[in-house]
Amino acid sequence: MAEAEERETGSLEESTDESEEEESEEEPKLKYERLSNGVTEILQKDAASCMTVHDKSCVKINQISLDESGEYMGVCSEDGKVQVFGLYSGEEFHETFDCPIKIIAVHPHFLRSSCKQFVTGGKKLLLFERSWMSRWKSSVLHEGEGNIRSVKWRGHLIAWANNMGVKIFDVTSKQRITNVPRDDVSLRPDMYPCSLCWKDSVTLIVGWGTSVKICSVKERHAGEMRDLPSRYVEIVSQFETEFYISGLAPLWDQLVVLSYVKEVSEKTESQYCARPRLDIIQPLSETCEEISSDALTVRGFQENECRDYHLEHSEGESLFYIVSPRDVVVAKERDQDDHIDWLLEKRKYEEALMAAEISQKNIKRHKILDIGLAYINHLVEKGEYDAAARKCQKILGKNAALWEYEVYKFKEIGQLKAISPYLPRGDPVLKPLIYEMTLHEFLESDYEGFATLIREWPGDLYNNAVIVQAVRGHLKKDSQNRTLLKTLAELYTYDKNYSSALEIYLTLRHKDAFQLIHKHNLFSSIKDKIVLLMDFDSEKAVDMLLDNEDKISIKKVVEELEDRPELQHVYLHKLFRRDHRKGQRYHEKQISLYAEYDRPNLLPFLRDSIHCPLEKALEICQQRNFVEETVYLLSRMGNSRRALKMIMQELHDVDKAIEFAKEQDDGELWEDLILYSIDKPPFITGLLNNIGTHVDPILLIHRIKEGMEIPNLRDSLVKILQDYNLQILLREGCKKILVADSLSLLKKMHRTQMKGVLVDEENICESCLSPVLPSDAAKPFSVVVFHCRHTFHKECLPVPSMSSPAQFCNICSAKHRGPGSAILEMKK
Repeated sequence: MAEAEERETGSLEESTDESEEEESEEEPKLKYERLSNGVTEILQKDAASCMTVHDKSCVKINQISLDESGEYMGVCSEDGKVQVFGLYSGEEFHETFDCPIKIIAVHPHFLRSSCKQFVTGGKKLLLFERSWMSRWKSSVLHEGEGNIRSVKWRGHLIAWANNMGVKIFDVTSKQRITNVPRDDVSLRPDMYPCSLCWKDSVTLIVGWGTSVKICSVKERHAGEMRDLPSRYVEIVSQFETEFYISGLAPLWDQLVVLSYVKEVSEKTESQYCARPRLDIIQPLSETCEEISSDALTVRGFQENECRDYHLEHSEGESLFYIVSPRDVVVAKERDQDDHIDWLLEKRKYEEALMAAEISQKNIKRHKILDIGLAYINHLVEKGEYDAAARKCQKILGKNAALWEYEVYKFKEIGQLKAISPYLPRGDPVLKPLIYEMTLHEFLESDYEGFATLIREWPGDLYNNAVIVQAVRGHLKKDSQNRTLLKTLAELYTYDKNYSSALEIYLTLRHKDAFQLIHKHNLFSSIKDKIVLLMDFDSEKAVDMLLDNEDKISIKKVVEELEDRPELQHVYLHKLFRRDHRKGQRYHEKQISLYAEYDRPNLLPFLRDSIHCPLEKALEICQQRNFVEETVYLLSRMGNSRRALKMIMQELHDVDKAIEFAKEQDDGELWEDLILYSIDKPPFITGLLNNIGTHVDPILLIHRIKEGMEIPNLRDSLVKILQDYNLQILLREGCKKILVADSLSLLKKMHRTQMKGVLVDEENICESCLSPVLPSDAAKPFSVVVFHCRHTFHKECLPVPSMSSPAQFCNICSAKHRGPGSAILEMKK
């Protein structure tokens, strides 16, 4: 871990050993401040105020002790003086002894008036209590086992160590409850004293030599007590360390160890006293794991021994006091500000920035913006300009002044290009000069980058006229540069000079020309540029012209394309596909255009057009020897026999001839086809395979000359028979279906006619419009009801004659719906 050197404490001395000055790459866990003997400044927890304790004699300090609140400190010195004073108040108690006092421990709750007690160690363990007259009364707790070299007080338990081992005294019961003997009796107890610390009210940690023991104070069961103390101690963990232990203190579930270090000089091969170490370790069952280790540069460490160092801690503030004969150094846990300090010192700016963002509510000495600016400067110094520019976006945020400052800084080092992609384009908006300066930088060296910025940046960020003038100046040197011309067109668009922009787009044949026309309704400007648009992209141009017929008429377009018939055909063809009627006046012209430029679509055009002059079309097709088109026109004009003759003589395609004959369904055509094919075996085969369903095959078979070889005759005859059998089967099947349907419908009609019909007072005679039933039920009546449900008095119907004995519904007969016959006659 990093050492507690001058840079950390601001006052600690430098080490004379160069090897110890090398910095570790790991972050220290603690930070250090020196408290001098002459004037001791002890910072309060909130760092808002401090007090000064004066000690004019500058004598050697043997030990200090703190209560649990950290507000009272006990100090014993070489001159036999014991002082207990408030760190944050003016309260002070002192006592002078005839001999030096090596050990002191104040009551954990010394702050309370009822707990003004402390113990001292020497040859005896003395308890001092303040009486009601503000005098100190002493009592002996233990003596007779040599000098007492360490004392720690927690709750009702006082632990101390002498030459024999460690004892624990219960203040409440006035009993000594345990004795933990020391392990390494070879070490002089006066040179390597025992170190004690309480982790909690029942856990004592003992360090002696290189050994650490963790002891737990437990209650005895009532049945086991007899004459024994009510508590006993159990050792729950024991392990060895690398150096001699001078002090112990708990830190959460870890342990802070002050170690005395001796090293061997490479030059003289003799041992010398090295700087003491403050280690943080993680205790395990039989060993420990080192978390961090700091070497402390204290005054006179070269002359100190293991017994000269002591470690005290204040639980409430996690403060650790390292006491040496000439120094008191305070170690405290590093907070997030200290963590950021270390990251900045190690030039780990990105991690520092991240840590500040995560803990921005807890940091007091750092600002995210300051760290970010330092990070940007660091990246620039390393030459990572792109990374620095990218970080500007996050760090500078909406601060326009800082953005402008950074832009000028990038300009000074010639790296405006690096920051250009990240410049804000809204909220905030920088001064126009910033954007113009960047655009000029690209215009001088990178046309493509310049075009990209013009395309991406809104036109209101900079003075458009200034940039247009600069681009024109460059075009004077390179007038055909497509990138500059396209960019100039975009600038004209921002400036609403659409005509100039369109002229450039059309010259460049750029796809944005059509978008510009649509977006800004520039149809009046393109009436004389139709050929140019068609040359550029005929498909898009035609779609645009047809979609806007109200702005540019069909007549105007056709006139403009008169000298470019191939483009005229593209336009008229698409117009015809959209609506056959709109361009009917140009159908005659289209015949020649299709014949010249698009013959595959000529026949579909002739079939779909009803405004096409057939004589003109026939003349053109005959001139160009378009057989299929000529055949269609002849058949449409009624000259089917000539059309069939062309198919047979010009195309020699029997299948097409048969298809044509089927379409016309004319017996004379079939006769002509048979006569033409009778001496051509391949034609006969085709007729035999296809004629069966239209013409009696016998007519063809009888005309075949004897001895003529006909390809696949057998297969053709078999097919004729199969087709005949199929026809017979189809007829029989249809007959069965017809008979079954007729019978079903007859039965349905019979069931319907057999049903009764309800006649009541609401029914009226369709002839006289009076109720069909008399109001007096006793009177005789006669009513006729037809299947159509029309009702009549019998006397209202015409009398049947000899020529027409059946009666019919007058209403249905008049409407031509078919006569209804009487289905029911009611009489009374």
